[in-house]
Amino acid sequence: MTHRPRAEVADDRLDRYLTLRARSQHLVRDLSAEDQLAQSMPDASPTKWHLAHTTWFFETFLLTPHLPGYQAFDPRFGFLFNSYYETLGPRQPRPERGLLTRPSLQEVMAYRAHVDEAMGRLLASPDDSFAGLLDLGIAHEEQHQELILMDVLHLFAQSPLKPAYGRGPAPAPAPAPSPAGFVGFEGGLVEIGHAGERFAFDNEGPRHQVYLAPFSLADRLVTNGEWLNFMADGGYERAEFWLSDGWARVQAEAWRAPLYWEPGPKGWLAMDLHGLRPVDPAAPVSHISYYEAEAYATWAGARLPTEAEWEHAAAQGPVQGVFLGRGTPAPSPAEGDARTLRQMFGDLWEWTRSAYSPYPGFVSAPGAVGEYNGKFMSGQMVLRGGACVTPPGHVRTTYRNFFHPHQRWMFSGLRLARDGVAPPARRSAFEADVLAGLSRGQKSVPPKYFYDAPGSRLFEDICDLPEYYPTRTELALLAEVAPELSAYVPQGAALVEFGSGASLKTRQLLDHAPQIAVYTPIDISPSALEAAVESLSSDYPDLMLAPLLEDFTIALDLPDVAEGRAAFGFFPGSTIGNLLPEEAVEFLANARHLLGKGARFLIGADLVKAESVLVAAYDDVQGVTAAFNLNLLARMNRELGADFDVEAFAHRAVWNGPMSRIEMHLEALRDQSVRVAGRRFDFTAGETIHTENSHKFTPDQIARLAGQAGWALERQWVSGEPAFGLFLLVN
Repeated sequence: MTHRPRAEVADDRLDRYLTLRARSQHLVRDLSAEDQLAQSMPDASPTKWHLAHTTWFFETFLLTPHLPGYQAFDPRFGFLFNSYYETLGPRQPRPERGLLTRPSLQEVMAYRAHVDEAMGRLLASPDDSFAGLLDLGIAHEEQHQELILMDVLHLFAQSPLKPAYGRGPAPAPAPAPSPAGFVGFEGGLVEIGHAGERFAFDNEGPRHQVYLAPFSLADRLVTNGEWLNFMADGGYERAEFWLSDGWARVQAEAWRAPLYWEPGPKGWLAMDLHGLRPVDPAAPVSHISYYEAEAYATWAGARLPTEAEWEHAAAQGPVQGVFLGRGTPAPSPAEGDARTLRQMFGDLWEWTRSAYSPYPGFVSAPGAVGEYNGKFMSGQMVLRGGACVTPPGHVRTTYRNFFHPHQRWMFSGLRLARDGVAPPARRSAFEADVLAGLSRGQKSVPPKYFYDAPGSRLFEDICDLPEYYPTRTELALLAEVAPELSAYVPQGAALVEFGSGASLKTRQLLDHAPQIAVYTPIDISPSALEAAVESLSSDYPDLMLAPLLEDFTIALDLPDVAEGRAAFGFFPGSTIGNLLPEEAVEFLANARHLLGKGARFLIGADLVKAESVLVAAYDDVQGVTAAFNLNLLARMNRELGADFDVEAFAHRAVWNGPMSRIEMHLEALRDQSVRVAGRRFDFTAGETIHTENSHKFTPDQIARLAGQAGWALERQWVSGEPAFGLFLLVN
């Protein structure tokens, strides 16, 4: 075995130390003296205090005992900058650190320079007995680099001016990720904890065995868009989702959204290190407490992972992610292969359901450093993985972070877990959405799953019903305005229709705009696409047809023949009314990204009218709409191995005035249990599955939704009663 020269080792550790110290000062270089002095809450500390405390750590634990003749910069600093070490004597109370107007920032920087010079002498010495303490001091300051950014964000969030820490543009909103899948693990007797190689905090060991039952982890973090659905379903108003202490906290502090979120004129806004900006539905939800993470998991029909499950799963892949150093820190939407675990490291600390306690065989280190972790092993919960504000190289698979369950100011998110191993193949979106929806307090299934082959045929029958006015009203309005619309379609354009179905309304545009060169219908139903393509190919022989079999709400790329062409989007049928308002904004934003700059987008929307007219349209006397709704149960029986008794459920259509929408439900006519994809769901008589919303709008509401997604309303056309509108948006 060869050994590196001692001088080379000394140079490496000095370079490592100085790089660490420079990064701390770089993080605060643009903060004013007032910023560095302020303290926004008892849990936080002024930036100036962080810089001095980490310096005190090196002075106290390395220089004083290991550098002969070292003179403390100022003996009084031990009281000011000791954090919690009882062994080392009294200290400034944490909530009062913001009262320390002295020493000045200039004196703190002089203190750092004094200690750095002495550390240079110590690290150049032949003594290496302090190597473990040096590693601890470096890891300790890396923790405070993260705390600096957390505390700065909390401080800036209190200001009505909402200042931005970051330099440069904020990340652009990303397309919504695909529905989360689950990756299964067989469990068994496994080992967790640090094995002793290289540096680790003492709370990461000893390595020991634990037994894990089979389990599955979601392949990505929960997103803001998914959290908005939780909120829309009364997540913060329904006690059944919450632990008792969590519900008490919700009531006492009036929680209605994650920390740093606030309502804006065009939807929710969130404060981050870039300032106050619209919530990005695709980004992972951040700044949530353990109580909120637990409530969401209950609502979603899942749970949080244990820390042993998380570590065992994370050990299967590399430690890589979005850590500090890639621009202004912000968690990023999930990328990559959806069949593997993503976002395990970086982005956000992930709550586990494990209480922070010592591992079997844990013994605190002797002396004051033994207080570093051992004294906190009670009343807190474990988080894993690191965050976008965590320095690169700081975390490991075994790293254990911990916070009190009510705290929200750290960069914290969640990943769902389930008991049992998921199938080796990724679940279909249909199966995943149905299982998630039936697990909620208000059982639900997304309306996009109505449109299998039988459902598509039934919907065509609905469109011919005398009560169902939307289709014929929209067709008449399209026929009237199509000649005028053709002027907005560029030569050689690609017509992109979202949720195309039979493409009947499309013909109005194709007949009046022969300059359309490519037609891309996007639909989730293969049979509907095949029928539409077959019909259109014979009637429009010069038109290039490029169908896209996809959920139109998450389509990311157009077919090659449509790429690069001027795009004209088409979204008829008032399908936008089937989406929750936040989902509509997310869809419109995704469509804007898909269609590109300069694109126009024609949307059909049903307008508010008399309740009697609306209910009749969704509950026809012939029972066609009832058959359409009940077909969803038949589809689950056919495709998911469910055992619904279709005759034990009834179609219900009701007007929800406060939400301005017709709701369709399937009501259980008796108490019963049903199995779907191997899972059991119980129904009581009168309980419903919520299958569809059909929001009704005013023109001003459409303009607001479009504006929130970045579109501008260019033209609108409104029919006579029963009123229906066509709205032309421009990007």
